[in-house]
Amino acid sequence: MSDIDVAVTTAFRREWARLVATLIGVTGDWDLAQECAQEAFALAWQTWPRDGVPDRPGAWLLTTARHRAVDRLRRDRVGDGKLRQLVTTEGHDDAEPDFDALDSGVEDQRLRLLFTCCHPALAFDVQVPLALRTLAGLTTAEIARAYGVSEATMAKRLVRAKQKIREAGIPYRVPPRHLLPERTRAVLAVIYLLFNEGYLATSGTELYRPEPAEEALRLAALLVELMPDDPEARGLHALVLLQHARSATRVSADGALVPLEEQDRTRWDRSRIAAGLAELRHAARRERIGPYQLQAMIVACHVTTDTAADTDWAHIVELYDALLTRVPSPTVALNRAVAVAMRSGPRAGLELLDELERDGGLATGHLLPAARADLLRRLGRTTEAARAYRAALERTGNEAERAYLHRRLRELGTSDHECACPLMSDTEAGSTGPSS
Repeated sequence: MSDIDVAVTTAFRREWARLVATLIGVTGDWDLAQECAQEAFALAWQTWPRDGVPDRPGAWLLTTARHRAVDRLRRDRVGDGKLRQLVTTEGHDDAEPDFDALDSGVEDQRLRLLFTCCHPALAFDVQVPLALRTLAGLTTAEIARAYGVSEATMAKRLVRAKQKIREAGIPYRVPPRHLLPERTRAVLAVIYLLFNEGYLATSGTELYRPEPAEEALRLAALLVELMPDDPEARGLHALVLLQHARSATRVSADGALVPLEEQDRTRWDRSRIAAGLAELRHAARRERIGPYQLQAMIVACHVTTDTAADTDWAHIVELYDALLTRVPSPTVALNRAVAVAMRSGPRAGLELLDELERDGGLATGHLLPAARADLLRRLGRTTEAARAYRAALERTGNEAERAYLHRRLRELGTSDHECACPLMSDTEAGSTGPSS
């Protein structure tokens, strides 16, 4: 990666949310804000190699994005008030005191913007995707995968959200401190899904994307500092710490996903495991167990077990039972089915997967066929397993997962060439479930 690549990538991580939020605040137009921010970064890629990286990349990007917005508004001959505001506020951002930070008590700009974006006038299932798309920089496809819906469905949801914001005149304004709790649930979900996209990338050659995963870890830690008495904030922090501890062992030397039961446990990051367990114990003292604490407890079962064979699957199933009552989602049901299979045998897990399939859950993703393939393989039903692995291959775009699935097909003695599609890999559902 060249110095320019590093400069632009760093600027994107640091400045994207601020650019978009600033333009939304002035124009009230979410699409315009995102498009102008994208154009500013595109221009950076073109001009910085020639002119050098500006002394203040953030100011350069903001000025460029603002000029783009002014040009667009002039060209469209609309938004006279917005245009005046854009022109009159130019150059004043860095000179003004940060009153938003004072009012909200949230010093970190990215975290403050997340609270701003998660407006309670919007439904929860809209708040989170909108924040992920607008401030976290995730694509619509990546968000759709996180929700187990098609990209078209998620695109429509985002369009309807922006339409509601325009029609209802919902302000884009940093909430004061006393209004933060009503938005915390959505902010937790945004951070969690941002981590998931880094931990298990939707597409590309890498299974792990460090930027979103580490940013989510940072935000989760900041949220605990902001809300030390919130057990779910601590639960989320514990969860990402414990998951992150296994990062170095999740991909083989040839780039294929390594399922949990095959990972080298001596290479897990013990300092992060200790920090995660400490955070989890701290959260549990509040005696208000929520979804993030339960998920952290499940991961804790794995990372505190010396060998895969010693895993306490009965306890993990109990934790999934509790989680499913709080989060009755297809993904949780799938994870529970895999855990049941590991406790009671593959047939028990397959029966649950059949129920999940009949209900239409996870119809668009690869997790369900990948889990089915693994259980069929364990039963020695080779032909059916190969068929399910190929179905999973058709639904994933991550090369590390594809490499893993092809490995399984080869182990079954099945030719890769029987697959009609390109190739793909799998998730940890291949052994213990996608949540492991």
